[in-house]
Amino acid sequence: MPNFIDLKDLTKDQLIHLISLSLKWKKTNCAKFMTDKNVVLIFEKPSLRTRISFEVGINQLGGKSYLLNEKEMKLGERETIEDTARVLERYADMVIIRCFGHDQLTKYAKISNVPVINALTDFSHPCQVVADLITIKEHLKDFANKKISWFGDCNNVLQSWIEASVLLNFELNIACPEGIKPEAKIISWALERNKNISVTHNAQEAAEGANCIITDTWRSMGDKNPLPEEKFMPFQVNKKILELADKNAIFMHCLPAYRNKEVSSEVLEGSQSVVFDEAENRLHAQKAIMHFCIK
Repeated sequence: MPNFIDLKDLTKDQLIHLISLSLKWKKTNCAKFMTDKNVVLIFEKPSLRTRISFEVGINQLGGKSYLLNEKEMKLGERETIEDTARVLERYADMVIIRCFGHDQLTKYAKISNVPVINALTDFSHPCQVVADLITIKEHLKDFANKKISWFGDCNNVLQSWIEASVLLNFELNIACPEGIKPEAKIISWALERNKNISVTHNAQEAAEGANCIITDTWRSMGDKNPLPEEKFMPFQVNKKILELADKNAIFMHCLPAYRNKEVSSEVLEGSQSVVFDEAENRLHAQKAIMHFCIK
């Protein structure tokens, strides 16, 4: 049974199937394919949408979930990752991990004999971007000839967006302050596969004609050396930025949002904002991802 670690590990057809299956199950109840399945969640970081969408999804699919939070364990601290993986595979049919180090997650996944799902690391957040892609499919119908623009920090969610753009071959514009940008090797890898990825320090340029504008908090969990807020302010998504986009453009944010920081309240609460559809779609995405791993 496969793991779900990063979007780049999937084929284009597998990603499209996840999106289609999620939308199908959003409209109709799916079979309880996790009946009598036990799922352990290891969450070293706080979570609202990721944790609850997985737990509700597991319950709706007939399974049972067991949470180990940041106070109860951290990978590799009280015992080795190898020992933890070998113990939990004797109890659980699947392990879902939200941790800091991506290398710890991949090490766990290599050892485990049951599927492992990446529920966020400092490097990537593929579950979030599957839900985002579902939301775009719902509202914009397709990815072909669409301009997707990312504003702000070059974080783990952006990493998964870069991987998605490679698989689905859509235009991705990254607007970020001077002093931060995706790692050169990541951009080089992506551009070898999709020439429609660009990085700019001009927010207006990225917004011009965009079909979807996305942002995230300017400081990720565990970020000890963030840039000063004033560096990010030109990349705030506000009415002026949205007016440069396509008239039917949508705005997305994975939440939690800090109003009048990375996004103005006016945009977040406006008619083009689909952030709560996006949040709901976390549930449907998690179900499809678990099906991919355990079918």
